[in-house]
Amino acid sequence: MTRLPFELFLGLRYLKPKRSFVSAITLISLIGVTLGVWVLIVVIAVMSGFDRELRDKLMGMHAHVTVSGGAIKNGGELLKTIERVPHVKAAAPFVMGLVLVEFNRHVATPYMKGIDPEREVKVSKLGSYLKEGGLDLNGDKVVIGRELAEQYDIHLGDKITVYSPRNIEKKGEEVYLPLDLAVTGIFQSGMYEYDVGLIFTSLKTAQELYELRGAIHGVELTADDPFVGANSVAYTLNRKLPSPLHAATWMQLNEKILGAIQVEKTAMFLILSLVIVVAAFCVMGTLITVAAQKTNEIGVLKAVGATSWRIARLFLFQGFIVGLFGVAAGLALGLLTIGHIEQVRAFLSNVLQIELFPREIYNLQKIPTYLTGRDLVTIAVVAQIIATLGGVLPALWAARLEPVEALRHE
Repeated sequence: MTRLPFELFLGLRYLKPKRSFVSAITLISLIGVTLGVWVLIVVIAVMSGFDRELRDKLMGMHAHVTVSGGAIKNGGELLKTIERVPHVKAAAPFVMGLVLVEFNRHVATPYMKGIDPEREVKVSKLGSYLKEGGLDLNGDKVVIGRELAEQYDIHLGDKITVYSPRNIEKKGEEVYLPLDLAVTGIFQSGMYEYDVGLIFTSLKTAQELYELRGAIHGVELTADDPFVGANSVAYTLNRKLPSPLHAATWMQLNEKILGAIQVEKTAMFLILSLVIVVAAFCVMGTLITVAAQKTNEIGVLKAVGATSWRIARLFLFQGFIVGLFGVAAGLALGLLTIGHIEQVRAFLSNVLQIELFPREIYNLQKIPTYLTGRDLVTIAVVAQIIATLGGVLPALWAARLEPVEALRHE
């Protein structure tokens, strides 16, 4: 039969629930660690879920790599060059710029993107985002976002008037009339900025609006991997393409928003870790009280040969045990909450009488959650270390007690 080390045995004995002030503080410490781990897991899971949703939506409307650099006249040759690069799966040319849209005396200023529909569906999810109509852009036609359609009451078959910079600039006696484009499709990406501020037309129509005479503004492409593959392709193209052409990955183009989310996630982790730090101070207070109460026992242990290190381990084990139970309970509650996040949201919304996650604002059907094994291990290890460190000061104090001084408390 395996016997417990005497430090661990005494540590468990000292923490055994009793009707005393020390037991109350121990329970508070345990609850503090549990709450800290619980809240950390839920918050990190929700923020990681939002991060993943955002990345999916960004990659849905953005290709993995974008090559741009002014008006590109040899677009066909550039496409062939790009398609020969290793890891490239598909490429599509585009023309993009601000336009002024008028419908029913309402005016909007979205970006217009001229595309080749057959190529575009291979580099973005535009085809799967269509909710009404289709991606028919032959002739004077346009596909718009649902938010724009709802705000201006635009329906399939309606014609919107599109003004480009050439309609505003006056060149001698020349007058350029705006184009009337028929709405043949309505898409919904889930990103408000795209659904209200981006419309699609054919490459030819966009080239006509911007007087590009067959030139394009850039090429979008997908790689075999959106991370490593995209970086590899961008690096290769930047070494191969002449200036001013430049290749940028979707992560580089959205660096600010992705960086902001990562900063928020890190900040929330640090702030909520303070809950566990407070619990660690409770653990410290508990163990200091225990050490003061057990001074005579510490003296006896030292008198019979216990080393200072073994006495120190006695109190370190107590902090470790409190942290272990707190972390285990916090992990269980956190995973349970994540698994039933929608029921929790509905319950809190009903109790508080407010909508905690308005779908019309976030454009998501449910609260997104995503928790990696790395995040889970990080939270558990950090919480365990903080709780264990709560026993360092009491351990040092107890280890420095001299047997004679300690036995005087008998």
